[in-house]
Amino acid sequence: MVWKPHVTVAAVVERNNRFLLVEEHTPSGLQFNQPAGHLEENEDLLTAVKREVLEETAWQFEPEALLSVQLWRKNPEFPSFMRFCFTGHCHSHNPLQKLDEGIVTTHWLTREEIIAQRHRLRSPLVSISIDEFLSGQRYPLSLLQSFLDLDHG
Repeated sequence: MVWKPHVTVAAVVERNNRFLLVEEHTPSGLQFNQPAGHLEENEDLLTAVKREVLEETAWQFEPEALLSVQLWRKNPEFPSFMRFCFTGHCHSHNPLQKLDEGIVTTHWLTREEIIAQRHRLRSPLVSISIDEFLSGQRYPLSLLQSFLDLDHG
């Protein structure tokens, strides 16, 4: 069997000292997460994070920086995830858009409100990513390069 992590993207979006989170149904009940999801076939990382934020929150997201690349596994029985976490800003909210399946609603929460809900965070990466954002950690998007469908003949 070949081991490979699931590639995911996530967005840390801050506005007025509040962070955009989704409340979603999970196998562990209702939990909070950053807008996040899996990289799809024929998609680059920036396209993926824009799509996921739109599908899960009805906000248009513009990535401005890479916060971190995180390899995470809950325990040896669970799959591993390679998570590319971005920060940027949102605009053009569509309150009439139906949110992705499993998403109950969105919230703009302070760090303190998020930490108070620590037991309901989808993973520890939620609070770790917020702390990375607040510490000023940023990497240029130019680090990411996509070479899809290139003819190398």
